[in-house]
Amino acid sequence: MTFEELTPKVTEITSNPIISREEKLLKICELLCDSIDYYNWVGFYFANHETKTLHLGPYVGAPTDHTVIPFGKGICGQVAVSNENFVVPDVAAQDNYIACSFTVKSEIVVPLFVNGENIGQIDIDSHVINPFTEDDERFLEFVNSEIAILF
Repeated sequence: MTFEELTPKVTEITSNPIISREEKLLKICELLCDSIDYYNWVGFYFANHETKTLHLGPYVGAPTDHTVIPFGKGICGQVAVSNENFVVPDVAAQDNYIACSFTVKSEIVVPLFVNGENIGQIDIDSHVINPFTEDDERFLEFVNSEIAILF
C-alpha cells in the first residue's frame, strides 16, 4: 500500500471517537506494520522529561527488552535530545545503536511534537538495509501530526 493510500486510513483511526488513545496508537502500529513490507517493528516511545527517559508505548513486532531508554542512548535516545528525524541505513555501522535483534538491519525514528515539545517518537525497525527514503520521513511526520491531536 502506498503512503497516499495509507494517509486517510491513519486519519480514520485517529479520528475514531469510540476507541481510546492507546488503542488508536496500537491500530496505527498494526496498520503500518501490515501495510509496508519493510516496516518489521513499529512502536512508540514517550518521554518523561523529569527522569530524562523514554518509555515504550504501544508497538507491533518482536518483543523488546528496551522498555525504558535514557535520553541520549541509542537512536531513540538521540532523537529525544536532537528533536530531529534520525534515519539509520545500516545499524551495524552506527556507533550508538542499541541492538534489539540480529534481524534488524535499519531504523527510522521521527519525533512526536505536541505544542512544540518533543513528547515521544515513532520508531520503526526494518530487516532490510537502507529501505527508508525521504517519503518515509514525510509520511511518518504526517502520522505524528495526526497523533499529536490526541494529546
